Amino acid sequence: MNNTWLVITLSLGSAFGFAVSTNLKHAGAAESVTLPKLTVTTIARFVRSMASHPLWLLGIVADSVGLVLQVLALHLGALAVVQPLLVSGLLFSVALRYLRADASRRSDLGWAAVLTASLAGFILVAGTGSGVQPHDGPDRLPAVVAALIGAAVAVTSVGVARRLRTAMTSAALLGVAVGLLYAADAALLKTVSDQAVLGLTRLITCWQLYAVIVVGVLGLVLTQLAYQSGPLTASLPAMSAVDPLASIAIGVLIFDEHVRRGPWTGALLAVLLAILAVSILHLGRRQAEPALSASNV
Repeated sequence: MNNTWLVITLSLGSAFGFAVSTNLKHAGAAESVTLPKLTVTTIARFVRSMASHPLWLLGIVADSVGLVLQVLALHLGALAVVQPLLVSGLLFSVALRYLRADASRRSDLGWAAVLTASLAGFILVAGTGSGVQPHDGPDRLPAVVAALIGAAVAVTSVGVARRLRTAMTSAALLGVAVGLLYAADAALLKTVSDQAVLGLTRLITCWQLYAVIVVGVLGLVLTQLAYQSGPLTASLPAMSAVDPLASIAIGVLIFDEHVRRGPWTGALLAVLLAILAVSILHLGRRQAEPALSASNV
Protein backbone atom coordinates (compact mmCIF):
# COMPACT_ATOMS: atom_id res chain seq x y z
CA MET A 1 0.00 0.00 0.00
CA ASN A 2 2.93 2.31 0.78
CA ASN A 3 4.17 1.82 -2.78
CA THR A 4 0.84 2.92 -4.25
CA TRP A 5 1.36 6.64 -3.78
CA LEU A 6 4.99 6.38 -4.85
CA VAL A 7 3.95 4.61 -8.06
CA ILE A 8 1.29 7.27 -8.71
CA THR A 9 3.80 10.09 -8.07
CA LEU A 10 6.43 8.53 -10.34
CA SER A 11 3.85 7.92 -13.07
CA LEU A 12 2.57 11.51 -12.93
CA GLY A 13 6.13 12.84 -13.02
CA SER A 14 6.82 10.66 -16.05
CA ALA A 15 3.64 11.92 -17.71
CA PHE A 16 4.76 15.52 -17.21
CA GLY A 17 8.14 14.79 -18.79
CA PHE A 18 6.47 13.17 -21.79
CA ALA A 19 4.03 16.09 -22.10
CA VAL A 20 6.91 18.58 -22.32
CA SER A 21 8.64 16.31 -24.84
CA THR A 22 5.52 16.02 -26.99
CA ASN A 23 5.11 19.79 -27.24
CA LEU A 24 8.76 20.21 -28.22
CA LYS A 25 8.58 17.42 -30.80
CA HIS A 26 5.42 18.86 -32.32
CA ALA A 27 7.20 22.14 -32.88
CA GLY A 28 10.26 20.37 -34.24
CA ALA A 29 8.25 18.19 -36.63
CA ALA A 30 6.54 21.28 -38.07
CA GLU A 31 9.96 22.72 -38.96
CA SER A 32 11.48 19.50 -40.33
CA VAL A 33 11.62 18.39 -43.95
CA THR A 34 8.35 17.24 -45.48
CA LEU A 35 7.77 13.67 -46.58
CA PRO A 36 5.99 13.35 -49.92
CA LYS A 37 6.21 9.55 -49.68
CA LEU A 38 7.19 7.01 -47.03
CA THR A 39 10.29 5.56 -48.70
CA VAL A 40 13.63 4.47 -47.24
CA THR A 41 15.37 7.53 -48.73
CA THR A 42 12.86 10.09 -47.48
CA ILE A 43 12.69 8.46 -44.05
CA ALA A 44 16.50 8.54 -43.76
CA ARG A 45 16.53 12.21 -44.76
CA PHE A 46 13.80 12.94 -42.24
CA VAL A 47 15.67 11.13 -39.42
CA ARG A 48 18.83 13.16 -40.16
CA SER A 49 16.80 16.37 -40.11
CA MET A 50 15.05 15.74 -36.80
CA ALA A 51 18.22 14.35 -35.13
CA SER A 52 19.93 17.73 -35.59
CA HIS A 53 16.94 19.91 -34.68
CA PRO A 54 17.37 21.68 -31.27
CA LEU A 55 13.68 21.38 -30.32
CA TRP A 56 13.70 17.66 -31.04
CA LEU A 57 16.91 17.23 -29.03
CA LEU A 58 15.35 19.07 -26.08
CA GLY A 59 12.36 16.78 -26.47
CA ILE A 60 14.68 13.78 -26.16
CA VAL A 61 16.05 15.18 -22.88
CA ALA A 62 12.51 15.52 -21.51
CA ASP A 63 11.76 12.04 -22.82
CA SER A 64 14.78 10.67 -20.93
CA VAL A 65 13.56 12.14 -17.64
CA GLY A 66 10.07 10.74 -18.26
CA LEU A 67 11.54 7.36 -19.17
CA VAL A 68 13.59 7.04 -15.98
CA LEU A 69 10.53 7.83 -13.87
CA GLN A 70 8.43 5.41 -15.93
CA VAL A 71 10.93 2.57 -15.42
CA LEU A 72 10.87 3.12 -11.66
CA ALA A 73 7.08 3.19 -11.64
CA LEU A 74 6.84 0.02 -13.74
CA HIS A 75 9.23 -1.82 -11.44
CA LEU A 76 7.26 -0.89 -8.33
CA GLY A 77 3.74 -0.99 -9.75
CA ALA A 78 1.45 -2.74 -12.18
CA LEU A 79 1.60 -2.10 -15.92
CA ALA A 80 -2.19 -1.73 -15.97
CA VAL A 81 -1.88 1.15 -13.50
CA VAL A 82 1.25 2.97 -14.70
CA GLN A 83 0.43 3.22 -18.40
CA PRO A 84 -3.13 4.56 -17.95
CA LEU A 85 -1.73 7.13 -15.50
CA LEU A 86 0.58 8.36 -18.24
CA VAL A 87 -2.55 9.58 -20.03
CA SER A 88 -2.46 12.43 -17.52
CA GLY A 89 0.18 13.91 -19.82
CA LEU A 90 -2.77 15.32 -21.77
CA LEU A 91 -3.81 17.21 -18.64
CA PHE A 92 -0.33 18.64 -18.27
CA SER A 93 -0.42 19.69 -21.92
CA VAL A 94 -3.59 21.68 -21.24
CA ALA A 95 -1.84 23.37 -18.29
CA LEU A 96 1.25 24.14 -20.39
CA ARG A 97 -0.92 25.82 -23.01
CA TYR A 98 -2.45 28.05 -20.34
CA LEU A 99 1.02 28.95 -19.05
CA ARG A 100 1.94 30.01 -22.58
CA ALA A 101 -1.12 32.32 -22.52
CA ASP A 102 -2.63 30.28 -25.31
CA ALA A 103 -6.33 30.91 -25.98
CA SER A 104 -7.69 27.56 -24.87
CA ARG A 105 -11.35 26.76 -24.57
CA ARG A 106 -12.95 26.46 -21.16
CA SER A 107 -14.30 23.09 -22.25
CA ASP A 108 -10.74 21.78 -22.06
CA LEU A 109 -10.83 22.14 -18.29
CA GLY A 110 -14.11 20.25 -18.20
CA TRP A 111 -12.73 17.41 -20.31
CA ALA A 112 -9.57 17.42 -18.19
CA ALA A 113 -11.76 16.92 -15.11
CA VAL A 114 -13.64 14.09 -16.87
CA LEU A 115 -10.35 12.42 -17.81
CA THR A 116 -9.05 12.70 -14.26
CA ALA A 117 -12.27 11.35 -12.73
CA SER A 118 -12.56 8.42 -15.16
CA LEU A 119 -8.88 7.52 -14.72
CA ALA A 120 -9.09 7.65 -10.92
CA GLY A 121 -12.36 5.73 -11.01
CA PHE A 122 -10.90 2.99 -13.19
CA ILE A 123 -7.87 2.48 -10.95
CA LEU A 124 -10.03 2.41 -7.80
CA VAL A 125 -12.66 0.06 -9.23
CA ALA A 126 -10.21 -2.23 -11.04
CA GLY A 127 -8.01 -2.62 -7.97
CA THR A 128 -5.13 -3.63 -10.23
CA GLY A 129 -2.06 -5.17 -8.71
CA SER A 130 0.99 -7.07 -9.83
CA GLY A 131 0.61 -10.83 -9.80
CA VAL A 132 4.00 -11.88 -11.22
CA GLN A 133 7.16 -11.79 -9.10
CA PRO A 134 10.42 -10.65 -10.78
CA HIS A 135 11.93 -14.15 -10.73
CA ASP A 136 8.87 -15.71 -12.29
CA GLY A 137 8.82 -13.62 -15.45
CA PRO A 138 5.77 -13.05 -17.64
CA ASP A 139 3.61 -15.87 -19.00
CA ARG A 140 5.47 -16.91 -22.14
CA LEU A 141 2.67 -18.29 -24.31
CA PRO A 142 0.35 -15.27 -23.92
CA ALA A 143 3.40 -13.01 -24.39
CA VAL A 144 4.33 -14.67 -27.69
CA VAL A 145 0.73 -14.58 -28.95
CA ALA A 146 0.31 -10.92 -27.92
CA ALA A 147 3.64 -9.99 -29.55
CA LEU A 148 2.66 -11.65 -32.83
CA ILE A 149 -0.78 -10.04 -32.87
CA GLY A 150 0.61 -6.62 -31.93
CA ALA A 151 3.35 -6.83 -34.56
CA ALA A 152 0.85 -7.90 -37.22
CA VAL A 153 -1.52 -5.02 -36.39
CA ALA A 154 1.32 -2.49 -36.29
CA VAL A 155 2.84 -3.63 -39.60
CA THR A 156 -0.59 -3.72 -41.24
CA SER A 157 -1.37 -0.21 -39.98
CA VAL A 158 1.89 1.16 -41.39
CA GLY A 159 1.40 -0.69 -44.68
CA VAL A 160 -2.14 0.58 -45.15
CA ALA A 161 -1.07 4.11 -44.14
CA ARG A 162 1.54 4.13 -46.92
CA ARG A 163 -1.09 3.36 -49.53
CA LEU A 164 -3.76 5.78 -48.39
CA ARG A 165 -4.08 9.24 -49.88
CA THR A 166 -6.26 10.50 -47.03
CA ALA A 167 -3.92 12.25 -44.61
CA MET A 168 -6.31 12.00 -41.65
CA THR A 169 -6.73 8.22 -41.89
CA SER A 170 -3.05 7.66 -42.64
CA ALA A 171 -1.98 9.63 -39.56
CA ALA A 172 -4.52 7.81 -37.38
CA LEU A 173 -3.28 4.39 -38.51
CA LEU A 174 0.32 5.37 -37.82
CA GLY A 175 -0.85 6.59 -34.41
CA VAL A 176 -2.36 3.14 -33.72
CA ALA A 177 0.98 1.52 -34.61
CA VAL A 178 2.86 3.91 -32.33
CA GLY A 179 0.44 3.24 -29.45
CA LEU A 180 1.02 -0.50 -29.78
CA LEU A 181 4.79 0.01 -29.85
CA TYR A 182 4.66 2.17 -26.72
CA ALA A 183 2.61 -0.46 -24.89
CA ALA A 184 5.03 -3.20 -25.97
CA ASP A 185 8.02 -1.10 -24.92
CA ALA A 186 6.47 -0.50 -21.49
CA ALA A 187 5.99 -4.25 -21.01
CA LEU A 188 9.61 -4.87 -21.99
CA LEU A 189 10.79 -2.09 -19.65
CA LYS A 190 8.94 -3.71 -16.76
CA THR A 191 10.76 -6.99 -17.41
CA VAL A 192 14.11 -5.21 -17.81
CA SER A 193 13.66 -3.36 -14.51
CA ASP A 194 12.94 -6.65 -12.77
CA GLN A 195 16.11 -8.17 -14.24
CA ALA A 196 18.22 -5.11 -13.33
CA VAL A 197 17.69 -5.59 -9.58
CA LEU A 198 19.17 -9.09 -9.91
CA GLY A 199 22.54 -7.73 -11.02
CA LEU A 200 24.39 -6.11 -13.92
CA THR A 201 25.25 -9.46 -15.52
CA ARG A 202 21.60 -10.49 -15.52
CA LEU A 203 20.68 -7.13 -17.06
CA ILE A 204 23.13 -7.08 -19.98
CA THR A 205 22.43 -10.72 -20.85
CA CYS A 206 18.64 -10.40 -21.02
CA TRP A 207 17.25 -10.06 -24.54
CA GLN A 208 14.52 -7.69 -23.39
CA LEU A 209 17.09 -4.90 -22.89
CA TYR A 210 18.02 -4.91 -26.56
CA ALA A 211 14.42 -5.36 -27.63
CA VAL A 212 13.57 -2.19 -25.65
CA ILE A 213 16.18 -0.25 -27.64
CA VAL A 214 14.96 -1.52 -31.01
CA VAL A 215 11.27 -0.99 -30.23
CA GLY A 216 12.01 2.41 -28.70
CA VAL A 217 13.86 3.63 -31.81
CA LEU A 218 11.07 2.35 -34.04
CA GLY A 219 8.56 4.17 -31.84
CA LEU A 220 10.48 7.46 -32.08
CA VAL A 221 10.74 7.28 -35.87
CA LEU A 222 7.11 6.23 -36.33
CA THR A 223 5.96 9.00 -34.00
CA GLN A 224 7.64 11.65 -36.12
CA LEU A 225 6.31 10.04 -39.30
CA ALA A 226 2.80 10.10 -37.84
CA TYR A 227 3.18 13.80 -37.01
CA GLN A 228 4.34 14.49 -40.56
CA SER A 229 1.91 12.29 -42.48
CA GLY A 230 -1.27 14.13 -41.50
CA PRO A 231 -3.07 16.23 -38.90
CA LEU A 232 -1.89 15.81 -35.33
CA THR A 233 -5.57 15.79 -34.39
CA ALA A 234 -5.68 12.32 -35.95
CA SER A 235 -2.36 10.77 -34.85
CA LEU A 236 -2.03 12.00 -31.26
CA PRO A 237 -5.45 10.82 -29.98
CA ALA A 238 -4.86 7.42 -31.56
CA MET A 239 -1.48 7.07 -29.82
CA SER A 240 -2.86 8.26 -26.49
CA ALA A 241 -5.87 5.92 -26.56
CA VAL A 242 -4.25 2.72 -27.86
CA ASP A 243 -1.26 2.76 -25.47
CA PRO A 244 -3.14 2.52 -22.12
CA LEU A 245 -5.81 0.15 -23.45
CA ALA A 246 -3.20 -2.21 -24.90
CA SER A 247 -1.16 -1.95 -21.69
CA ILE A 248 -4.14 -2.99 -19.58
CA ALA A 249 -4.63 -6.06 -21.77
CA ILE A 250 -0.91 -6.91 -21.61
CA GLY A 251 -0.82 -6.46 -17.84
CA VAL A 252 -3.74 -8.81 -17.28
CA LEU A 253 -2.87 -11.48 -19.88
CA ILE A 254 0.93 -11.57 -19.60
CA PHE A 255 1.86 -10.29 -16.14
CA ASP A 256 -1.13 -11.80 -14.30
CA GLU A 257 -2.11 -8.41 -12.92
CA HIS A 258 -5.39 -8.63 -11.07
CA VAL A 259 -8.48 -6.71 -12.09
CA ARG A 260 -11.67 -7.06 -10.07
CA ARG A 261 -14.26 -9.16 -11.85
CA GLY A 262 -18.00 -9.51 -11.71
CA PRO A 263 -20.95 -8.47 -13.87
CA TRP A 264 -21.46 -5.08 -12.25
CA THR A 265 -17.76 -4.35 -11.87
CA GLY A 266 -17.09 -5.32 -15.47
CA ALA A 267 -19.90 -3.10 -16.75
CA LEU A 268 -18.67 -0.16 -14.67
CA LEU A 269 -15.09 -0.63 -15.90
CA ALA A 270 -16.33 -0.73 -19.51
CA VAL A 271 -18.22 2.55 -19.00
CA LEU A 272 -15.18 4.18 -17.37
CA LEU A 273 -12.93 3.03 -20.21
CA ALA A 274 -15.39 4.42 -22.76
CA ILE A 275 -15.47 7.78 -20.96
CA LEU A 276 -11.68 7.70 -20.71
CA ALA A 277 -11.33 7.03 -24.45
CA VAL A 278 -13.71 9.86 -25.39
CA SER A 279 -11.90 12.36 -23.15
CA ILE A 280 -8.53 11.23 -24.56
CA LEU A 281 -9.75 11.75 -28.12
CA HIS A 282 -11.06 15.23 -27.32
CA LEU A 283 -8.02 16.43 -25.39
CA GLY A 284 -5.68 14.80 -27.90
CA ARG A 285 -7.26 16.76 -30.74
CA ARG A 286 -7.20 19.99 -28.72
CA GLN A 287 -3.56 19.45 -27.78
CA ALA A 288 -2.66 19.04 -31.44
CA GLU A 289 -4.45 22.22 -32.61
CA PRO A 290 -1.80 24.72 -31.43
CA ALA A 291 0.90 22.82 -33.30
CA LEU A 292 -1.26 22.74 -36.43
CA SER A 293 -1.83 26.49 -36.20
CA ALA A 294 1.89 27.13 -35.77
CA SER A 295 2.75 25.00 -38.79
CA ASN A 296 0.32 26.95 -40.94
CA VAL A 297 1.86 30.34 -40.12
